[in-house]
Amino acid sequence: MNATIITYTLYLTLSIALTIWVARTLHKNGRIFLVDCFHGNESLADSVNHLLVVGFYLLNFGFVSYFLKVGIQVQDAVGVFETLSGKMGLVTVVLGAMHFFNIFLFHRLRRNALLDLETRPPALPTFIKPQA
Repeated sequence: MNATIITYTLYLTLSIALTIWVARTLHKNGRIFLVDCFHGNESLADSVNHLLVVGFYLLNFGFVSYFLKVGIQVQDAVGVFETLSGKMGLVTVVLGAMHFFNIFLFHRLRRNALLDLETRPPALPTFIKPQA
């Protein structure tokens, strides 16, 4: 089998596996943070969490596909590893950057949610005092 084809196969396999692992981790661990951001509204938090994962997959799979072409003919095993390490390094940096961008967005959402709670007027009493 051609070394370039082996490089493509390994790159796609590793990139897709890494993207799926990161997306599942973010989905699982980001839920509680989103529930807090949306004042305990679990259905809204779950919906936003799902939409974030879909967007994450679309962006990452699009980037991985766009970045697939090697541009040179890979000749041997050394070339496979060198090409693969450069490509996977960039995919990992992009995944990390997207993760920090998501954390930044979540932080902003949570901060705005906390500010909303602080600026709300006090709640009215829920009981009525009997007339004497």
